[in-house]
Amino acid sequence: MVADLHIHSDYSDGSDSIQILADKIISSGLNAVALTDHDTTRGIYEIAKLLPKDIDFIKGIELTCLAENIKCHILGYYINPDSEALINLISKGKVLRKIKLETRIKYLKEVWNIELTPKEKEWLYSRESVVKTHLANILVNRGLSDNNLSAMKKYLDGCKAGDTRFDGKEAIDAIKCAGGVPVWAHPLGGEGEKHISQSDFLQKLSTMINLGIQGLECYYSRYTHEEIEFLVKTAKENNLYITGGSDYHGKNKDIPLGKLNSDNTPIDQKFLSILR
Repeated sequence: MVADLHIHSDYSDGSDSIQILADKIISSGLNAVALTDHDTTRGIYEIAKLLPKDIDFIKGIELTCLAENIKCHILGYYINPDSEALINLISKGKVLRKIKLETRIKYLKEVWNIELTPKEKEWLYSRESVVKTHLANILVNRGLSDNNLSAMKKYLDGCKAGDTRFDGKEAIDAIKCAGGVPVWAHPLGGEGEKHISQSDFLQKLSTMINLGIQGLECYYSRYTHEEIEFLVKTAKENNLYITGGSDYHGKNKDIPLGKLNSDNTPIDQKFLSILR
């Protein structure tokens, strides 16, 4: 079994269209995949039609949350995209993201004297789940930065755009109402983040379990074997599901499909207990 349960398309902040992503998944040799776009389920039905039946496809989502005082991302697996609770949550998120986008556009104009064209604005507002990466890519295309990470750091990180994170309990409950399994994504720290200590993680874990989390993303493209072993051990001790994913974003992140540890060595994926 070769699985990647954390993949993004251009419906959120990935660069690949659903068709291109499906083609890459098929050619990659993956046996099980989950599409987990940020705060949207729009690509789920499309990609399900394009993947062959011998690939186990899991309907997923990744929700950006604040769980009490913990900034985190929560993955939802085996969700029903037509769930009213999930649809209502996503709709609320769209409104918040639009407000945040408008604040960032205003910031670019007032602080950096960068005014977006009507065509650029139209493209941004057409996004299903618009994030800072989309604005950064526009700046890169204009030649203002070499890559989206440096563009975000220079032009956007200083913008106080407000918090658009979902309440963690609300997000976990919505996933469960949609028939899904809520899993804490990259719990030691995600892309570009400093990894937290084991003691800090364990303190946060008790809060997340109390809020209803049911799994940990133990295998992750930026985690060492030592970090993975610690997370797997902790998940087993707390009777939590064990999942793994690359956090693939196409050209927007330097991460290949199927990469589940920092040195990209094969793992025994029978331990991905989320797979049914």
